[in-house]
Amino acid sequence: MRARRVGRAWRRDRRRDRLPGRGAKRPPPAPSGPTALVIAGADVVVVGFFSVKQKDFAALMDAAASALTARGARVVGRIVQRRGVSDGGVAKMSRPFSSRTLLRYGKVREAADLCERTAADAAVFLTPLTQRQRRVLTEMLGRRALSLAETEAEAERA
Repeated sequence: MRARRVGRAWRRDRRRDRLPGRGAKRPPPAPSGPTALVIAGADVVVVGFFSVKQKDFAALMDAAASALTARGARVVGRIVQRRGVSDGGVAKMSRPFSSRTLLRYGKVREAADLCERTAADAAVFLTPLTQRQRRVLTEMLGRRALSLAETEAEAERA
């Protein structure tokens, strides 16, 4: 890694950490749109991200699982990430751990392992996902990542 001088300080060139090499192949883009996954008949893992202040997270997970089951999906697993239980300040509790993945890396790996073990077709997040989060999580989980709001919109279209 090369260093460059900025003012009086030397800074490392961090572009190599962020950009793939010129010859590197990028993975295919994540499927998008309503036709990419039909929830009816799909095996899904429900993933929730909650602040420690939210005491009724189990009821929210149950409600999401029953809503997906009513649409014809089969819930094969659940993952919960709690914010503010062990670390983090009070001001950070409502914010995600990562802007890229919403969850911590270990919890994403745990979700990927659960999806792999159960042969799930998708991971449904209770929290709305941005395009970037959807793309990164789809790549990391190895299957479609979508939010519960997307599945509701899909059910209304059908």
